[in-house]
Amino acid sequence: MSTLRLPYSDLSSQAYQGFVQTKKALDQSTLGKALIELINLRISQMNGCAFCLEMHAAALRSGNQDARRIDGLAGWRVSERYTERERAALAWAESLTAISEDHAPDAVFEPLKVHFSNVEIADLTFAAALMNAFNRLAIAMRQ
Repeated sequence: MSTLRLPYSDLSSQAYQGFVQTKKALDQSTLGKALIELINLRISQMNGCAFCLEMHAAALRSGNQDARRIDGLAGWRVSERYTERERAALAWAESLTAISEDHAPDAVFEPLKVHFSNVEIADLTFAAALMNAFNRLAIAMRQ
């Protein structure tokens, strides 16, 4: 692990607390913590954030998630261990993480409507945006 470049959460404490408040709001979402942690882990895999990978894998393990689901998450598209609801959420999270490549197309958005309410889609979008922001902070500052 590298040395922390700057204590960003202390230096920009108001901005950081805004992120923390968003996380607390999402913890109350009807999406459920397990789904949010699953997309957090997948986003962290895509972004290569070692700190976040360890944190979210540990959170899933402590929530009694099957280790095979955690270990095989990068291959969710070819695994039968994920529900259609989880697949829709993971596809959306991946699309938002790689937004410069596909600009969150309708083909990825429309399946969300089958499994999630409008509020849950908004929460899912906030969760993906927040995790991407946390990854960028941790990677940039070498957390």
